[in-house]
Order: sequence, then C-alpha cells, then structure tokens
Amino acid sequence: MKNRFIRSFALLGGAALFCHWQNNDLVTTRYQIRSPKLPKAFDGYKIVQISDLHNKKFGLNQSALLEKVMSEKPDLIVVTGDLIDRSRTDVEAAMAFIRGAVQIARVAYVSGNHEVNSGINMHLAKKLASAGVEVLNDKATDLLKQEQKIRLIGMSDFSYCYSRFSSTPRLYGNVLKSLASHPDQRFQILLSHRPELLPLYARCGMDLAFCGHAHGGQIRLPLVGALFAPNQGIFPEYTSGVHQAGRTHMIVSRGLGNSRFPLRIFNRPEIVSVVLKAGK
Repeated sequence: MKNRFIRSFALLGGAALFCHWQNNDLVTTRYQIRSPKLPKAFDGYKIVQISDLHNKKFGLNQSALLEKVMSEKPDLIVVTGDLIDRSRTDVEAAMAFIRGAVQIARVAYVSGNHEVNSGINMHLAKKLASAGVEVLNDKATDLLKQEQKIRLIGMSDFSYCYSRFSSTPRLYGNVLKSLASHPDQRFQILLSHRPELLPLYARCGMDLAFCGHAHGGQIRLPLVGALFAPNQGIFPEYTSGVHQAGRTHMIVSRGLGNSRFPLRIFNRPEIVSVVLKAGK
C-alpha cells in the first residue's frame, strides 16, 4: 500500500512538472523565407513573431519573453493578435511586453478575435499606439531600407468583418485586395490572425503571411500532430510551421498562452523568428 502511494505520488508529481514545463518553457522556432521579389537591401532582414499571448506572463514584466526576443536581434516585431484574453482580460500583462518590445525594434500589431470580442478593442489599440506600436488593423505601410521598400499589410480579425458586415469572407477579401494593390508589385507581407484563410491570402497576392489563432492545436501527439483548432476542427491543417499556396508562404505561430483549455501538451509556447533572403 505504501509503495503504491509513493508510485502514485511520483506519477502525479511528474505529470505536474511535465505540464508546467510544457506551458512555461519558451522555444524559438527559426525559418528562412526566400523570394526573388525581395529587394536586395532586405536580404537578411529578421522578423520576430509574437502571437496569442492571452495574458500569459513570462517572468517579472515579461522579462523572460523579452530576453528571448532581444536575443534574436530582430529588425521588426510583429504581433498577430490575442495579446489579451476576453474572459480574463489583463491589459497590463500585454503592455508589459509591449513596453519592452518597442525598445528592441519596430513593432506592428493586428487584432485577434479576443481583442475584437473583449469590448476594449479600441481602448487597447489606442494604448498600443501611444506606446509606439504601429496598429495595422485594415491598414498598410511600407518598410524602407536603403531606399528600397516592401509592403506590410495588416488585417483586423475576421470576426470583426463577420460581426459588422457579412457571413462570408468576401468583404474581408475585398479590403485585403484594396490594401494589396500596388503599381510596382513590391514584396508584400501580411499580418492576419487567421491561418485558415491561406487560399484567400494567395488570391490577393501576398508573398508572406504571419498568422496565429490555432494555438498549435493545443494538444499535439507524436506522429499524429494537432488534434483540434478553432475554425478548422479535428486534425486541422494549419496549426504551426510554414505552409504554401502558389507563391504565398504562410507562417503559423503556435502562440504563447492558453484560452479556454488551460494546458499545452507536446506544444511549448513559441516565438517565431524569420530571416528573409533575396533570390531564388
């Protein structure tokens, strides 16, 4: 009886340690994206992606997260939504990261479904802008280096389009096309929370898209992969890594925090680091 109790206690303790590690130990995943459209001045340009923080705290004032981001020496930091969680909103956890991030590099942000449905979406956007973040909800800007430019486009979350206008992505696509249209056909990067819209991003001529939302499927099993993702269902296709449709590459971050389901299994919180390369 005593030995059985010891084994059970050890098993529970081990499971608790495993879950803590899976939910708190940050991992950086690095990719390289090559394109003949990329201007030579941007060869080696580094972008760090942060997604789906959901109020998660990594050290005092997000020190562990910021240290990881800083170590990548990014030229640009992109935040692809869900900095906050609508059911337990903690703006300060988001802003602690933001205040540090803007000291590291240029920061651009688009909303996720949690911001849109939180009731404080506009308030948060104003706070981010005041802190020095470029809020690109349905907006575009240019990145300039040595007099060469690439296009950076941001789309507010898909649920915003649904709630205001339509039950189809048609209008969302029209907005994206209007932002993407550019006479010199420069290299275009999209920030959008939703990975399930990859075919639309390809039709709109995006060269590279950064997305989140899927949380890596939350639970990932060896040889099987992700079990479920919102808006994709069981055994989802777009939960992490690089995906391609035509000439469009889409990078999906597994994200950092959790929402309704409190645990990550075989799916540690992820920072994404991407180096752009010019040429074929």
